[in-house]
Amino acid sequence: MSAPIVLLDDVTFTYHPQQPPIFQHFDWEVEQGEAWAVIGPSGCGKSTLLYLLAGLRQPTAGTVLVEGQPVPRPRASIGLILQDHGLLPWATVWENAALGVRMGHFYARKRAPRDTPRPYPPALPLSEVDAWLKRLDIHHLRHHYPNQVSGGQRQRVAIARTLALHPNLLLMDEPFSALDALTREDLQTLMVQLQAELGVTTIVVTHNIEEAVFLGRKILVLHVPPNEAPIIVDNPAAGSPAFRASKEFWEMTQRLREMLTPAARR
Repeated sequence: MSAPIVLLDDVTFTYHPQQPPIFQHFDWEVEQGEAWAVIGPSGCGKSTLLYLLAGLRQPTAGTVLVEGQPVPRPRASIGLILQDHGLLPWATVWENAALGVRMGHFYARKRAPRDTPRPYPPALPLSEVDAWLKRLDIHHLRHHYPNQVSGGQRQRVAIARTLALHPNLLLMDEPFSALDALTREDLQTLMVQLQAELGVTTIVVTHNIEEAVFLGRKILVLHVPPNEAPIIVDNPAAGSPAFRASKEFWEMTQRLREMLTPAARR
């Protein structure tokens, strides 16, 4: 059996020694190719979990491994998509989408000791950028600036920028929460299709129960800290086109609502 792509082993994390830990002796595994959703109340540690996996935070104790290695800093094989898109307002759609690939070219020109891991892979061709803009149906907007396109199109640019780097793990932090309902559902369906096409492992943090149920074939439920053990809900029908209108979908949303009531949190 292959090793999990994500492994949290006895992880404790706190932002301040005088505050209760967000995670305490927490264990969690994610297998290659799985689609997870992470849900819970505000302040429960959803985003913190992604930051630990992305190398933006380090555990206070315990071990966080991605692809069998610690993550002391961000790296290109771990893609992170945020709610606010993270686009440069003075750069065009194409320039924003090409940012990661261009940084790969920059690091490829720099000489580094062989035993020093590089945050970016060997330089990828810029044709990757155009290919993803076409795949996401925004290539015709490549000369536009972020303020000239819609919120959904800006999020597609962020997705293109990330996928152009061929990540093995895709982390998304409330990626669609600022969008209207129809655009949100359209992008949810798109991400399900891309996950199936690429086989990339995905972990989506969301406060939206319906979104968690549609995207996550496994759902991690977090509660008021400290989180000491993972609460995992299997949801194998997630992502199928008819699932959103099915009885099983609404039964699962109700189950999660009951799990997230104040009484259940305690």
